[in-house]
Amino acid sequence: MNVQIQTVHFDADSKLIDHVNRKIQKLNTFHDRIVSVDVFLKLDNLAHQIKDKIAEIRVRIPRQDLFVKHESKSFEESFDLAFDSLINQVKRSKEKKLQ
Repeated sequence: MNVQIQTVHFDADSKLIDHVNRKIQKLNTFHDRIVSVDVFLKLDNLAHQIKDKIAEIRVRIPRQDLFVKHESKSFEESFDLAFDSLINQVKRSKEKKLQ
């Protein structure tokens, strides 16, 4: 599984990168054919001067792409919410494939 983490409009500290990597490695327990994972962490400071943190996760599985996006006031919270949604999508896609 190839994991790519990109930050937009800021530089992430090692604690945030470690948090993301640790969570992403858990995806293998839900689906064993994941090809790659792209994580985008964005700082959105255009809306009303409030700095919202956006986390986007794209997972590539053979013949399927899954995508989730969440935003909140911290990157950890945004990523965790997106990751929880992604786990549900991965489980549903695997169940559909088994039927």
